[in-house]
Amino acid sequence: MRIGLRLLLGFFLVLGLALFVVLRVFVEEVKPGTRLAMEDSLVDTAYSLALLAAPDLKAGVIASGSFAQALDGLAQARPRASLWGFSKTRIDTHISVTDARGIVVFDTRQGAIGQDHSRWNDVYRTLRGEYGARSTAVSPDQPDNTVMHVAAPILDGTRIVGVLTVSRPNQTLEPYIARSRQRILNASWVLLGVTLCIGGLFTWWMASSLHRLQAYASAVASGERAQPPRMGRFSGNTEFSDLAQAVERMRLKLEDKAYVETYVHTLTHELKSPLAAIRGAAELLQEPLPEPDRQRFATNIQRQTERLQHLIDQLLRLASVEQMRQLTDLEELDLAVLTRELLQGLEPRLRGRNLQVVDEMLGAGTVRGNRFLMTQALHNLLDNAIDFSPKGGHLVLGLKRDAGWVTWSVLDQGPGVPDYALGRIFERFYSLPRGDTQDRSSGLGLCMVQEVGALHGGVVTVENVCAATPLPAGGPAAVTGCKAALRLPASPAKA
Repeated sequence: MRIGLRLLLGFFLVLGLALFVVLRVFVEEVKPGTRLAMEDSLVDTAYSLALLAAPDLKAGVIASGSFAQALDGLAQARPRASLWGFSKTRIDTHISVTDARGIVVFDTRQGAIGQDHSRWNDVYRTLRGEYGARSTAVSPDQPDNTVMHVAAPILDGTRIVGVLTVSRPNQTLEPYIARSRQRILNASWVLLGVTLCIGGLFTWWMASSLHRLQAYASAVASGERAQPPRMGRFSGNTEFSDLAQAVERMRLKLEDKAYVETYVHTLTHELKSPLAAIRGAAELLQEPLPEPDRQRFATNIQRQTERLQHLIDQLLRLASVEQMRQLTDLEELDLAVLTRELLQGLEPRLRGRNLQVVDEMLGAGTVRGNRFLMTQALHNLLDNAIDFSPKGGHLVLGLKRDAGWVTWSVLDQGPGVPDYALGRIFERFYSLPRGDTQDRSSGLGLCMVQEVGALHGGVVTVENVCAATPLPAGGPAAVTGCKAALRLPASPAKA
């Protein structure tokens, strides 16, 4: 399971558990909390009315006195109150008064006068000087339809002479309880949705940052020329950015170390042969020799010195290209024009080997790149083609554009690349005997071409071919040899 999905599931489980617990507490506490609030208001009402009823009860006129007259018609009152969108059109409060024996002597609904309520918990406890309250079902058939009764003592000094009970059906609170629960649930769903969106964004940010770091590390491990990942605006200067920079610094140090070690080993190996030849020739020149031998050894020293100089120059150019992270000084380059300029400089070599050039560069071949590096790459490919071509042969130059790509190619009539060498021709310092002299090059040319192609987002290929190619009169009908091709992205302005 991917880390992003794990983070999202973990976040969802934690959030869901926390929300479930909180919602359960809220929903379960709404009903008892509302009833406690109603009971509190009934306590205030009962004690207030008990003070008003005390004079009439002590005077024995509780059923006809001022208290009874003031509450006359309470059951028929029709208030016009709007509470939270609910309309209140009647009085649900019921008031009754019992004497010191628990006998009802006053009732706003007149139905309980004369009944003995001394057994009810509200009257019984209040007559004993305790807090009296009860919640009783209206009838045995309706156990959920209950009425809350809260009582207050009616005092004559310190003596309890009666009890005033205020009653209210609990069912009147149900609309408010249901509304509160629904509002809590709605708010919870909104909160859950918002939190999940935030969690999803947070998970996406972490997962995408880790994915960029993973892709960068994989590219570095595979030897690709990768840029440090951009963490985006949300990352800022976080640990992800610090980690990316740390990986980049580590990569540079490791690459520099490996680069130096590789070059030291390979360069040491490549320098042994020409240095040994120079040393042997120098030792022989210290002895008396015939003039022809002296000239031959001196020429050998000069040739090996030039080989060393060429090797060092190529190595420096290749090192410069390999250390590049991105191209600079970009411009629009027409590969056909650039190739023809190079052919003018190579004309003496072409004439020396009596080579004919077949120019088939007819398509538009404009790319965006660095002129110096592209010139070096094309020069190396042309140089190889000339060296491996037999005298009097042909070089076929091609250029075509296809689906946003430009492919430049050169085909010679040489012996081609041996099968055992096809997989190694792009290695540093690996070279094959060239032409009649059987001399070897530095083995860095194709490696440099490959690096330049990669910097430009392209690829270089070398293959043995046998293709029918139209050549000038007198030339062969079929060309066999080696074809080197450089495939590059076409310039956006021209593609």
